[in-house]
Amino acid sequence: MAKIGLFYGTDTGNTERIAKQLKGLLETKVGNGEVDVKEIYKKTAADMQAYNLLVLGMPTWYDGELQGDWEEFIPEMKKVDFKGKKVAFYGLGDQYGYAAYFCDALGLFAEIAEQGGAELVGLWPIAGFEHDFSKAQRGDKFVGLCLDVDNQDELTDERLQKWTAQILGEMNLN
Repeated sequence: MAKIGLFYGTDTGNTERIAKQLKGLLETKVGNGEVDVKEIYKKTAADMQAYNLLVLGMPTWYDGELQGDWEEFIPEMKKVDFKGKKVAFYGLGDQYGYAAYFCDALGLFAEIAEQGGAELVGLWPIAGFEHDFSKAQRGDKFVGLCLDVDNQDELTDERLQKWTAQILGEMNLN
């Protein structure tokens, strides 16, 4: 079985907490040791290139600002050859405090991955969210799982479980 590379960036620890939770959920289906969790800090394109199955997690700060380590990774991300890779995104945001920028980082990085040839998996419905705009939104779906641990944390576990099952199916790992 192909290993999954789960890369995340965090400042407060929330995105890391979700990464660890996802690792546990994924490994209950694909086996222990099959998900490599890596903080994006000081990573290179080669680190990401090593995986054909990727899960990328990032928060969006304030008025659409990127988490610092992901912002620094943009030049490396553009070097990754995503052809033949399946990529799932998850992101954290505040749909009420920053309703016009909810999970924008996902949209930016999904575009880079697609331009590099990636197949996006794990698109998530916008139903149940109350935001005004998001660069991560395409029609009635987000380019990945959006989470609001500040305002809807009670929905996080259920959303993660459903999304994990979804991406495993779309990655042909179920």
